[in-house]
Amino acid sequence: MKRKMDLILHPVRLKIVQSLLNGKTMTVHQLAERTQDVPQATLYRHLNKLLEANILSVVQENQIRGTVEKVYALNEPAIQSHEDLLNLTKEEHLQMFMHFTTHLMGMYEHYLEKEKPDLVKDGVTYRVANVHLSDEEYMETAQEIGKIILKAMKNEPSPERKSRNIATIVIPE
Repeated sequence: MKRKMDLILHPVRLKIVQSLLNGKTMTVHQLAERTQDVPQATLYRHLNKLLEANILSVVQENQIRGTVEKVYALNEPAIQSHEDLLNLTKEEHLQMFMHFTTHLMGMYEHYLEKEKPDLVKDGVTYRVANVHLSDEEYMETAQEIGKIILKAMKNEPSPERKSRNIATIVIPE
């Protein structure tokens, strides 16, 4: 499992994975446009590493002028029910979590690429809070947090409102 995380954390492979999040599919040409500073041979080498690790798959092959153009996608388990979630392997859970954290890293990188990001003014924060709660206290806390977030999600866009992304991760020890 750690090997896959190390594999994805390479800057080129991270950019490839970020490009394919949320069910996107892309050809090598499309990926090359997103990684312009990466030579094509290097891009192919990184794609092959992600294919070998079963992080990516080829979902389509197109015949173009006597050659085959491959279309790549992330391997993501299909989850349509609570039972599907419970039946995922440790490997599939880790892969889903890696996609989630990769997406967060991409959002943060995009924010930092602004001309002059002001983390304090923009309210940027990230932290880990270790709390001690009974199961009942935890459920009550989670429901309260959910109510607050749901209320904020109902706000309509306006000139005085900035779009902000709030992500939550709960991991018991």
